[in-house]
Amino acid sequence: MNGNEWDPKGAVPQITPENAFKYGGWIILGVILIVVFATSFYTVGTDERGVVLRFGKFVRMTKPGLHAKLPFWFESVKTPKVERIFKEEFGFQTLRAGIETVYSGRKLTKESLMLCGDLNVAEVEWIIQFKIREPEKFLFRIRNPRKIIRDTSEGVMREVVGDSSVDEVLTIRRVEVNIEAQEKMQKILDLYDTGIEIVTVKLQDVNPPEQVKPAFNEVNAAQQDRERYVNKALEEYNKVIPRARGEAQLVMKQAEGYAINRVNVAKGDARRFISMWEEYRGAKEVTRRRFYLETLAEGLPRVGKIYVIDEEVKSLLPLLKLGEE
Repeated sequence: MNGNEWDPKGAVPQITPENAFKYGGWIILGVILIVVFATSFYTVGTDERGVVLRFGKFVRMTKPGLHAKLPFWFESVKTPKVERIFKEEFGFQTLRAGIETVYSGRKLTKESLMLCGDLNVAEVEWIIQFKIREPEKFLFRIRNPRKIIRDTSEGVMREVVGDSSVDEVLTIRRVEVNIEAQEKMQKILDLYDTGIEIVTVKLQDVNPPEQVKPAFNEVNAAQQDRERYVNKALEEYNKVIPRARGEAQLVMKQAEGYAINRVNVAKGDARRFISMWEEYRGAKEVTRRRFYLETLAEGLPRVGKIYVIDEEVKSLLPLLKLGEE
């Protein structure tokens, strides 16, 4: 056979019973190596934690990244999302979230209808947000995490709302209800060793039942009118009372100043009189003459005319000229 001829037997290796076993063994070995390699590595996402189980028992926790493990069923990995915030809704249901959120029209009164502390009934809607704090406990200590969270939240919210009046839940105690419910829920979940952290509890809509809503709205309108009148009265009170108090304080200060001035003047006059008396007592004649001269000096300038009468004059009428101005 020359080089231009083609041998069909030499183009494809002939599979015989002898070499079939050899090729099959290599193929099986290659498949086993591929499977071993593929099952010996796993990846943990940035928002996940790796929980490694060996024969179903927890052995270690791994952080985000590429990790190795025993192949096949010797070790398995669960990757719960510990950085994701999960949400549960109560009393309503969101069908589609987005720019225009779509809610379900179905009334969930079984979980939203609650009795308040003043024996009024209200429909309470709220949400809770939580995250996985301890993946090991979350995976292996509880059987149905979602049911536990919902049952705990509903029980705590009924307790907190039952300690408040319907007006407080509607208005002034909304923030306090959120905080109190979150704290109580966290205590219960920690007691159950769930590994769950409550991030927030927030009341949404709180409304009276449909049957009593008209009467409830009338009561609210009356209460708002009452508050408006009370605020108006307080405003007038704050205008008048402080001004009256200021004027009273002014009069009191003026009276105190007048009293202090009168006391000081009286004390000064008393001291001056005592000083004059002491001088007079020491030199009576001189002091009497000085008083006489001071009195004349003070009174004579106010006299229009001065007449000096001789003791021997019998009649003064011709001299006084009474008709002259």
